[in-house]
Amino acid sequence: MQRAVSIERPATVADGAKMATVVLCMLVVLFFAISFLLGSSNLSPGALFGGLLSGHGAAGVIAREIRLPRAALALVVGAALGASGAALQGLFRNPLAEPGVTGVTSSAGLGAVLALYFGLAASSAFLLPAFAVTGALLSAGILYLLSRGGAGAMALVLAGVAIASLATAMTALALSFAQNPYAMSEMVLWMMGSLKDRTLSDLAFSAPLTVIGIALLLTASRGLDALTLGEEAAQSLGIDVASVRGRVVVGVALATGAATAAAGAVSFVGLVVPHVLRRFYGYEPSRLILPSALGGAVLVTAADIAVRLIAPDGQLLLGVVTAMLGAPFFLWLIIRLRSES
Repeated sequence: MQRAVSIERPATVADGAKMATVVLCMLVVLFFAISFLLGSSNLSPGALFGGLLSGHGAAGVIAREIRLPRAALALVVGAALGASGAALQGLFRNPLAEPGVTGVTSSAGLGAVLALYFGLAASSAFLLPAFAVTGALLSAGILYLLSRGGAGAMALVLAGVAIASLATAMTALALSFAQNPYAMSEMVLWMMGSLKDRTLSDLAFSAPLTVIGIALLLTASRGLDALTLGEEAAQSLGIDVASVRGRVVVGVALATGAATAAAGAVSFVGLVVPHVLRRFYGYEPSRLILPSALGGAVLVTAADIAVRLIAPDGQLLLGVVTAMLGAPFFLWLIIRLRSES
């Protein structure tokens, strides 16, 4: 019965979506290659790719241990945030929803900071991403309960802002009482967002959780299409609304928690990307989740490239760049929505 909510699109729209998908895939490959080749060491592309395949010598160490994790994690983090933003906007039927605005990113960051503050991250590499996912799950769960209670779109956004503010305040509190200078620097890094000095271990933890999270979002995509008609209409079509909500909440928590555990708080990616891509793919969440994952990967990788080109010394952080891009877009979107209401 879920097929009943599918909407036939004109051939021109379908062709535009195909072309946009091809362009996104090309940009993913291009920006990954640029990110992989960009660095302070004067190694040729041939030496880097040869070192990546062989693993021998200095080129092998640089390619496998430094360049590859950073370039690949940019794709993973962007895909997680982009897909999560598209799913949350479909779930809440709210164009302002995204992991950062709804407090999911800040809560995941708080979980990671707590793992660092209590020294748990040093005892087990699994605990930091586990705490990040738990924080994201708690935040998404609160919003889920509010949406079930009948909270409106603006109320959910305000609740997300409140959750994000509380998580940020608690993170700052942990930072104020931190005794270990190393832990303090790591907390600051997580608050600002960065892919600097990431390793293959970070990639190994984040990539599977992100894949599982996006897969859960895709299983709920047709249900999200039905929810755009309203909950009663979705239920009349045979959609298990509670199941759809649960899969979206868990999927967003896994993907966003994994992304935050790897890169810290990177905001506004999930807000900007779905809005940019809707003109090519339409407004159905089922058609937007995977393209938003590709678009998010492109945006985060491009932002990380810009970070390294503008400030090679590492003083400029990834989260700062995405916030500078996303905050004005967020304000413009609010103004446009108010003018249309």
